[in-house]
Amino acid sequence: MSAFFHENYLWFLSLHIISVISWMAGMFYMPRLFVYHCRLEVGTEAYEMFMEMERKLIRIIINPAMVFAWIFGLSLAFSQDLWGDHWFQVKFFIVTIMSGFHGFLSRWRRQFARGENCHSERFYRIVNEIPTLLMFAIVFLVILKPF
Repeated sequence: MSAFFHENYLWFLSLHIISVISWMAGMFYMPRLFVYHCRLEVGTEAYEMFMEMERKLIRIIINPAMVFAWIFGLSLAFSQDLWGDHWFQVKFFIVTIMSGFHGFLSRWRRQFARGENCHSERFYRIVNEIPTLLMFAIVFLVILKPF
């Protein structure tokens, strides 16, 4: 571990945790917005308001938080040479899945913006649970390091 990183490790760790919390807050909230948004008629004032809320959530909170979570997380991984640890490899894979889910949220938001949502309220209620399940797996891997 470089001297700079060693001296600033707790700053990197703190910023990583803050970024992950912010990212996850958005990942929990966006599908919930979609649940209510799909009830609305395209072009109504309420529909437009949800589009604006979703656009701001993804662009101002979720996207930057994900980028910073990756930057600080990779910095921590490289500084501790975690790449050979099996728990970390599984965690990395799950975080990659979380990033893919993030991509789906972005795609669904754009579909709403075009008035082309093709999923039901039930669909969004179900996918709303995905980030929670992934988060449980990630936290248990990081804390317990089971293998």
